[in-house]
Amino acid sequence: MDTIGNTIALRDKHIPLPTREDAYRQILLLGTTGAGKTTVVRQLLGTDPDRDRFPSTSTAKTTVSDTEIVLAPGEFRAVVTFFPRAEIVRHLEECAVRASISILNGAEPKSVREHLLDHEQQRFRFSYVLGRRTEEKESLSAAADPFDVFDNSEFDDAEDASTGFEADPRELPSIDLSETEAVISRALDTLRMLVTSNEAEIRRGLDSTDAESDRDVKDLLAEDLERRIRGDAEFARIIDSLLVEIDKRFLAVSVGEIDRGDDGWPRSWVWDSTDRKTFLQAVNRFSSNYAPLFGHLLSPLVDGIRVSGPFVPTWNEGKVPRLVLVDGQGLGHNPASAAELSTPVTEWINRVDVVLLVDNAAQPMQAGPAIAIRSILNSGNTEKLVFCFTHFDEVTGDNLATARDRADHVLASAHNLATTLCKDKSLAERSLRRRLDGATVFLSRIDKPLSVKNSDGRFSTQSFRKLYKLVEDAGERRELGPARPVYARTDMHRALVDAIGDFHTRWDAILGLKVSRSVAKEHWTRIKALNKRFAEGSAEEYDTLRPSAELREFIKEELYKRFELPRRWRGQRPEDDDTFTAIVDEFSQAVARRLDKPIRDRLSVAAQPEWQRAFELQGPGSTGMRAEHIAEDVFDSFVAVPTPGNEDFFNALESLIDDAAEIIGVTLEA
Repeated sequence: MDTIGNTIALRDKHIPLPTREDAYRQILLLGTTGAGKTTVVRQLLGTDPDRDRFPSTSTAKTTVSDTEIVLAPGEFRAVVTFFPRAEIVRHLEECAVRASISILNGAEPKSVREHLLDHEQQRFRFSYVLGRRTEEKESLSAAADPFDVFDNSEFDDAEDASTGFEADPRELPSIDLSETEAVISRALDTLRMLVTSNEAEIRRGLDSTDAESDRDVKDLLAEDLERRIRGDAEFARIIDSLLVEIDKRFLAVSVGEIDRGDDGWPRSWVWDSTDRKTFLQAVNRFSSNYAPLFGHLLSPLVDGIRVSGPFVPTWNEGKVPRLVLVDGQGLGHNPASAAELSTPVTEWINRVDVVLLVDNAAQPMQAGPAIAIRSILNSGNTEKLVFCFTHFDEVTGDNLATARDRADHVLASAHNLATTLCKDKSLAERSLRRRLDGATVFLSRIDKPLSVKNSDGRFSTQSFRKLYKLVEDAGERRELGPARPVYARTDMHRALVDAIGDFHTRWDAILGLKVSRSVAKEHWTRIKALNKRFAEGSAEEYDTLRPSAELREFIKEELYKRFELPRRWRGQRPEDDDTFTAIVDEFSQAVARRLDKPIRDRLSVAAQPEWQRAFELQGPGSTGMRAEHIAEDVFDSFVAVPTPGNEDFFNALESLIDDAAEIIGVTLEA
């Protein structure tokens, strides 16, 4: 699970990120998919939406890898890092299994093909690399024009598919898409053969008493089918053939330098150039979702892009601002798709100077941003938070006559959310309301270059200048004064007990062991996919299933509530709440920075053998047994309230609270 750190180190080797010590400010952008987060990045860079198309934007999910951009004088430089081969193989295998289950369930050929090429998480859309085709052209001949095989119909609403070009597809290095299509067709035929050859035998061995419904029968069939085909040599050949086609796209890269690891798989691509147009066209191949280039893109294989160059935004009077922009995956839209922030994102929050939360002003703030705000509050990073409301021109109503009326309307909704989020945390609520009132910008019609010749252009230009001023002023450490709070250790103990209890309650419902009105049971295939990642030690999450992140957030939440309620003070209590809030935030930050290691040590490292045993379960009843094993032998054993002989995790948490308290100067007493 240290592959993220390895790829960051690779990017640091070529383009180190400047910090506050270099007079730079680092900005992390967060926001729901489609809110305009990447469009804001374009305006901060001054890149043209038609001519440059960097970074890529779309109404669908676009940013699937971390994009780090340094605005700096000099030449343009880029380093792109790729997911390791094992990660790509894992997702290709899951796609092939999903396609096989679709065949088993009688899905249409088009759906089977989509399942083979696009992972259900949407991050790994191998169709961007290998190409998409219409049903009418399933039997493409070798003589067909390879650039006529794309079906763009589903991208009618995608900005990067509607106007302009990132590059002329016919100028790209030659890749015979007919050969790729033949490989995909053979893969689908082989999967159909594997399903047909195994289905009858599976059905004969199925004990109907193990199934209580038709769905149970389908689940038992699917799980046994997965086990059988994964062990088949033909299945392995399918994956190998797709890997060969993917590698052809790397071999076709004609500029820059690709570095390969010991296994021969690409690790990074680096390139320097003084030509802006050529540079951005080359980089876009690693970041684009431009439909006419499907079959040539490498973006789904990229885990991080770092770019440096003399980007000059139109609103900054010809100057290159000293900024580092970090743009990652979008937040979930609704409670079903939203999840706690991943560990890499929370690490960025603790590291950067500003967290720019981008949201659509024309609609109420949704689940994803709410989760992000709560995490930021509980980690003591509220003073880094800046709100950016896009689509301000779409805020309309008979009672909204002026821009001030519209702004007040948007802020009223945000203040209501603050009340909901800050239940039992009065200091955090006041701090959040202060940020809403003083660290908020509104933007109108920023999908095109800004022009002072129209009102929207002038309005957004002024807003970007205000944003830049907020960024420059951000991160100054508040003077804490001499007084410090004194806390009861019993309160810290109770906070940890409550947090761990909430974690177990939630995951018992997710695993289907208990019924909850607020938490839905997850499908067995998703639980198994999560189990596989922990068993392999490759990741600690799967899509929205993030037990480590959820445990971290539960602990942060409960501790922050106790931090607001000291037993007494050592020295005179600060007269103003701002100083008290600053002390609480410093303490919360110190704790938040230390939480990931003990959680990872327990859930990912120490518990790995039990994750492996859970994953090895198979046959009738294995779904329920796997859920029970995870709940009892992983969570109950490794994330537990202290009992004789099982105190390691709790001791580690209490120890890190002690360390944080010593650094900040607060006192913990019996």
